[in-house]
Amino acid sequence: MQTDLALYVHWPFCVSKCPYCDFNSHVRAAVDQTAWRDSLIADLAHEAALLPGRRVGSIFFGGGTPSLMPPSTVAAILDAVQTHWQVSDTIEITLEANPSSVEAARFADLAAAGVNRVSLGLQSLDDAALRFLGRAHDAREGLAAVATAQASFGRVSIDLIYARPGQTLSAWQAELDAALALGTEHLSLYQLTIEPGTRFATEAAAGRLVIPDGDAAADLFEATRAITAAARRPAYETSNHAAPGAESRHNLTYWRYGDYAGIGPGAHGRRAGLATMRHRKPENWMAAIERNGHGLQVEDPLAPHARATEALVMGLRLAEGVDLKRIAALAGGTAPIDQGAVERLSLQGLVALTDDRLRVTEAGALLLDAILTEVVADDVAVA
Repeated sequence: MQTDLALYVHWPFCVSKCPYCDFNSHVRAAVDQTAWRDSLIADLAHEAALLPGRRVGSIFFGGGTPSLMPPSTVAAILDAVQTHWQVSDTIEITLEANPSSVEAARFADLAAAGVNRVSLGLQSLDDAALRFLGRAHDAREGLAAVATAQASFGRVSIDLIYARPGQTLSAWQAELDAALALGTEHLSLYQLTIEPGTRFATEAAAGRLVIPDGDAAADLFEATRAITAAARRPAYETSNHAAPGAESRHNLTYWRYGDYAGIGPGAHGRRAGLATMRHRKPENWMAAIERNGHGLQVEDPLAPHARATEALVMGLRLAEGVDLKRIAALAGGTAPIDQGAVERLSLQGLVALTDDRLRVTEAGALLLDAILTEVVADDVAVA
């Protein structure tokens, strides 16, 4: 049975570039909104022609800052989706938003356009931390935006960044408790990492920025999982926590290795065994649309072993783990796992294998990267 298709729409523009951000985001003095709407719809039409007869189960507007999109553009894209595909009666339509008062004022119009879930980039409830992170809002605006979002959308998720320089365990516990008290059913909780090419990377290289060391970060990670579990918002993925039934359906498509189409600058996709990627720079993507009618830069077939490995790496991020029979089917014969490593890690209580389902245990969650290095085999022969 064919699963629902997921659609990702990338809006690349931001008011300013955050110092920790390595996403495909850009600051421009002006944006031709009509041209961008028409180009996104053209890119969508190209993908739809390659994926006929599918039903869409989720749509995600990411960025960048898609809450800067005019609600009329969101509505036009959603209308175009329905002209090309069937849509699920329970479709999840998520839009990432910043909690500035200007953007929050658009929430009602975005909901009227069809958005039914918002992912709010709160990042912190502390004003000093927000200034450090380069955010344009303060804590008061953030709390007001959460309230506005809860009044406008059926489902609300909030993002927070922890393991910031100088952040203590007790301070993070208090901040997380306050965030949980806001009542949202989904939280994305990310440890601050220094990404190459960012302003924070420059600061760190110069010795002006030091994030918590491995032991302190581990304590923060374990506390995060314990606190959210006690609040009935357990981790269902490495950095994502939700009440049962409130998980992000769109992101589950990625982690469960379902098909997804990606449109807009830099958007990635996986469809029918192909890996797709759009031109990353907005101007290059626009030029490709004008030249070719689509923004595709890469459209490469994935070998069975590569598909199986991707599915394994993505799926082991989930608390539910992966079905090894499905992984083997993707590989064309043998799942790309090191059986000896699985047995050894199982004896250590770091992974569990039950009825062909492999998952990382709570004890192993902190060591996920190391576990993946051991479990995922690069040299498994496949049929």
